[in-house]
Amino acid sequence: MTLTAADFVGLIGVGFVVGTYFLSQLGRMDVNRPLYPALNGLGAILIIFSLLHTFNAASFVIELFWLAISVVGLIRALRFRSDRRDR
Repeated sequence: MTLTAADFVGLIGVGFVVGTYFLSQLGRMDVNRPLYPALNGLGAILIIFSLLHTFNAASFVIELFWLAISVVGLIRALRFRSDRRDR
């Protein structure tokens, strides 16, 4: 098996997604701060990039959902942060 540049990009994305989740489970990353959904979204984008080179429909669909959920989480985290500043 030969890994391509797209495979390496996807593996970096997997590292972001799995790493942020692992850190959140250890209590080392606050899921309510913008960094958590931002890194998850970036991970999903990198995985989607790799899937565009070696397509897998099921993986592509789950990554689209992962990206959408991360965008919602990022918006909520930024709004929450903005609300706290306004007080």
